Amino acid sequence: MIKTAVVILNWNGEAMLRQFLPSVIACSRLEGTEIYVADNASTDASCEVVEKEFPSVRLIRLDKNYGFADGYNYALQKIDAEYVVLLNSDVEVTEGWLQPMVDYLDTHPEAVACQPKIRAYRHRNLFEYAGASGGFIDRYGYPFCRGRVFESVEEDKGQYDEVIPVFWATGAALMIRLDVYRNVGGLDGRFFAHMEEIDLCWRLRSRDYQLVCIPSSTVYHVGGATLKKENPRKTFLNFRNNLLMLYKNLPEEELKPVMRVRTFLDYCAAAVWVLKGDFANAKAVWNARREFFRIRSQFTADRQQNLAHTVLKTIPERYSFSLVWQAKVKGRKTFSALSY
Repeated sequence: MIKTAVVILNWNGEAMLRQFLPSVIACSRLEGTEIYVADNASTDASCEVVEKEFPSVRLIRLDKNYGFADGYNYALQKIDAEYVVLLNSDVEVTEGWLQPMVDYLDTHPEAVACQPKIRAYRHRNLFEYAGASGGFIDRYGYPFCRGRVFESVEEDKGQYDEVIPVFWATGAALMIRLDVYRNVGGLDGRFFAHMEEIDLCWRLRSRDYQLVCIPSSTVYHVGGATLKKENPRKTFLNFRNNLLMLYKNLPEEELKPVMRVRTFLDYCAAAVWVLKGDFANAKAVWNARREFFRIRSQFTADRQQNLAHTVLKTIPERYSFSLVWQAKVKGRKTFSALSY
């Protein structure tokens, strides 16, 4: 068994592999580390690029495009490591990025997963949307980060450089103990993409495993390389999967009141898109809710299992406020301005 496996999931990302894989190879020379590319049945020259241009990288060929969640689940079945890093193909890593995370997990057995600080690749002084300096969630399922609240992204001035517990660690650069990943069921493949890492982290936190952000490790993420922001397909997956995540994980006494509020908030979001003339994204919200109710029963067994394994019923990193109220009504656009 190796110490650390860095696993990059790829689908038709030939250009990104050429651009970003060199930094991963050059900066991941920690002893006991191997780099893998798991290919989701790409139709471009991705596999040939890996084999010919990066012979030190191990290639895992999957037989079809399983999406983000099951793509990783199937790939990790073929890996034997203590820690695995789920790393997006559009991430540039920095020298020594692995060491602080490995050291933390080695010395903190209560912690099962962590993430580095994530800055934006194109605006390198800013935090990146997908993870920033650690993720949290509000009462109604809205995720936010140290460094990002809704669309407001902060400049990194070292204000969030403390190692702290988080509710979720981003799937763009997630280090996790492989045995625990398997024990809790891994990513939910039915999500296909979006929200699946937050769902996984909720399961981990409810079982009283700790997750942290290690800001002394820094990477740069392009973001939106597969589906651009406000793409109707992305909107559909985000809204549907967020509702599924809430259904799977909310305590029984919170389920109905939270879902009632979410109905109101979701239709408010759809109305905003209608007012902007963006009918495609408004329709995506409607379709996401309809799909959630259609398939909800398929997740009932998962909900029952999650509740049965819950150890930590009140998770400190799941805040009791409404992020919509804090940010959209009161105008609080930074993490430090939010009232807990």
